[in-house]
Amino acid sequence: MALDLTYRETIERLFEKTGSKVVPGLERTEKLLDALGDPHRRYPSFHVAGTNGKGSTVATLDALLRFGGRRVGRYTSPHIVDFRERIAIDGVPIPEEALLELLRRIEPIAESVEATFFEITTVAAMIYFAEANVDVAVMETGLGGALDSTNVLDPVVATVTNISLDHTEYLGTTLQSIADEKGGIFKFGRPAVIGEPRLDIAKRLAERAAVRGATPISIVRSDWRAWSVSLAGGMTSFTAATPLGRTRLSTPLLGEHQVRNTLTALATIHAAGPEYAIKKENINRALSSVSLPGRFQRIRDWIFDVAHNAAGARALAETLAARPTPPPVTIVLGVLKDKDWYGMIEALAPVANHFIITNPPSAPPERAWDPLPAAAHANACKVPVSLDLDFGVAMERAASLPGTKVVCGSFHTVGDAMAVLGIDPAVRASRGVRD
Repeated sequence: MALDLTYRETIERLFEKTGSKVVPGLERTEKLLDALGDPHRRYPSFHVAGTNGKGSTVATLDALLRFGGRRVGRYTSPHIVDFRERIAIDGVPIPEEALLELLRRIEPIAESVEATFFEITTVAAMIYFAEANVDVAVMETGLGGALDSTNVLDPVVATVTNISLDHTEYLGTTLQSIADEKGGIFKFGRPAVIGEPRLDIAKRLAERAAVRGATPISIVRSDWRAWSVSLAGGMTSFTAATPLGRTRLSTPLLGEHQVRNTLTALATIHAAGPEYAIKKENINRALSSVSLPGRFQRIRDWIFDVAHNAAGARALAETLAARPTPPPVTIVLGVLKDKDWYGMIEALAPVANHFIITNPPSAPPERAWDPLPAAAHANACKVPVSLDLDFGVAMERAASLPGTKVVCGSFHTVGDAMAVLGIDPAVRASRGVRD
């Protein structure tokens, strides 16, 4: 990698070199790490997989761990606006020069083993955390679990948030097969936490954890219960019965689905043992610092949500219905072609007064959807539709309308919209831990 390449040129080259190629397996990641001194073994880690809720659970874990005074590395994907969002320490994205230096160091070995984009990124994060002497890292899987490059970890706790149909071309076409793949992150002798709310799928994950020798196995729906949920004052509040006792909790992440994500993160901390324990009376103080861009993130009359499958769209619709939102509600929707756009439109139609169907310009060309049938289906749902293939035109149309504008459908759509509006997604995500 030429030394005179700029940050933007380097990232573009990295994307171009690997494209959207997905090559499951751990061999290339293991070879990279071995050649670079196994940096992932120099700090403890928490590992999180799942179809939806990974980002929220990771963000909550990050806040809980930092409340204890730890220096915490966080690895997530994809990013919203800037690639550096994927790799952060204490909420601060990796500096451009540090990332460039890591990629230059990794490239020769990556070329020799034909490493993919995600494998290179994962190894870069692991090196960065090791050399920055983090106390602990929270690592999110990219795709699946067993064969995801992050699965080289031997974590303190492995957590699966939930299971929905997504990436079926790689993970299988049934919830059971997807559960088996994501449950591949469970490790022998390590605690397993299962956030899945449906009993049959939770049991499937528990069986997978048992086969892999994980212990103990915690099913959140059995051990952590919640009721009296309210969405008010920019918070999601609920009463919870936990192994620590009954308490009233609040998270800044909005939506009833965030109750389960919060409890899953708390169950993960609890499973990690006394070293990571948080007193019941301090939980709300720790949760108060949770922040995550693109999850029902409201800025003026815009709401940004990276919901990109039918389950995510249903959660978004439920939050819109539960929280007073100035009408009319315009939904700017851009989806990748391998996603269930039909199910997403079905979920969003009851809360939409107007759809603007468009194409996010940053989406890979091979994954660009055909908006025409999507617009036709939105129209069939009896919701007025505007079809703007030019994303800039779509955003101009949305900005000119009264009421609330909701941008959703993919990370690309939310990121492109924030770029057009000049919004930095990290502004609200780096508030730090409150004393």
